[in-house]
Amino acid sequence: MAVSRPHQGNDTHRGERHDHENGAGQEHAGKRQTTGNEQYFAANPQSADVRRERKVTLRGYDATVQTSNGVFSGNRVDLGTSVLLRHAPMPPQHGTGLDLGCGWGPIALSLGFESPDLDIWAVDINERAVDLTAENAKANGLNHVHAVTTEAVPADLTFDVIWSNPPIRIGKEALHELLMAWLPRLNRGGAAYLVVQKNLGSDSLITWLAQALTDGYAVSKYASSKGYRVIEVLRQA
Repeated sequence: MAVSRPHQGNDTHRGERHDHENGAGQEHAGKRQTTGNEQYFAANPQSADVRRERKVTLRGYDATVQTSNGVFSGNRVDLGTSVLLRHAPMPPQHGTGLDLGCGWGPIALSLGFESPDLDIWAVDINERAVDLTAENAKANGLNHVHAVTTEAVPADLTFDVIWSNPPIRIGKEALHELLMAWLPRLNRGGAAYLVVQKNLGSDSLITWLAQALTDGYAVSKYASSKGYRVIEVLRQA
C-alpha cells in the first residue's frame, strides 16, 4: 500500500526548468533497454519472468512494486520517467487518463495516486508489462487503473490527459505512427506530456508534432532536465 508524501515539484509553473539533482538508482541516460538480445517492446518476452520486489517513491508516494525481465527499465525507475514525474503538472482529478507504453507501471501508478477519481488506462504492447502494471496497481489499491494491451482499448475512448515515456528505440516511422494513433484522442482542453532524450531527437520531434497535428494543437518544450525534454501537447478547448 502506498504512503503519501507532499509532492515537492513546482508542477504548476510553465516554461523551461532545470533540475540538477542526482538521479540515484535510475537508468543511465541513453542506455539501451534489452534483456540479452530481447527488446523491451517485444509482445511476448522470451526471457524468464523473474519477479523482484522494489520499493519506489513516485511523486511523493511510497509504493511497493514488482518488476521483472523483458520489460522497460525492469530494475528501477528510469531517468526519463523520473524527469517526467518530477516536472509534469498535476493531472486532472476527473475524466480519463492514459499512460502510453506503461512498462511495469510507474507513470500509471503516479497518475493513480494523485487522481483517485481519474479513470486511468495503462497500455503496452508487451503482455508482461501489462500484467506487472495490473498487479502493481492492485497491490497499491489503485482499482481505477486499467492495464491492457493496446488493441484492448475501446476504439471510441478519448483522454483528458496523456503521460508517456514513448519507446524511441522502435524507430522514427513507428514512433510517429504510434503518437499519431493516440495524441489525436485527446479531448478538447486536454494535455499530453511526453519525455524524450535530447540526443535522441526531442527537439526535432517537437517540430514534427507541431506540423503533424496542425490546427487545434499547441506543441512546446515544457521542461528540461538531465538531458531530457518534457514535451507538452495541448488541444485547444
